Parts: sequence; C-alpha cells; structure tokens
Amino acid sequence: MDNWGVYAVVLMVVLLAFYMFKKVAGCLLKTIVTLLGLAALGVGYWFWTSVS
Repeated sequence: MDNWGVYAVVLMVVLLAFYMFKKVAGCLLKTIVTLLGLAALGVGYWFWTSVS
C-alpha cells in the first residue's frame, strides 16, 4: 500500500471515530471508544511498518 492509501485509511478511521465519539453517550463510554480506536491505529501502524 502506498502513502496515499495509508492516508485514505487513516482519514476514514478518524472520521468514523469522530462520528462514533459524537454518537456515544457518557464520558466513560467515550473514553473506552477513544482508547480502542487509538489502540487499533497503533496496532495497524505497527503491522504496516513491520511488514514493509
């Protein structure tokens, strides 16, 4: 996957996380969703850099 593909995927994930963040009620749920999203991004980046 080239850089444009990575940028597109990251943009979609950020937009989806923002949409979910606005829809989820409660501070605890927002925190959990945010942490899971950040963990997914971190794992995806780690796999992407370790494979390349």
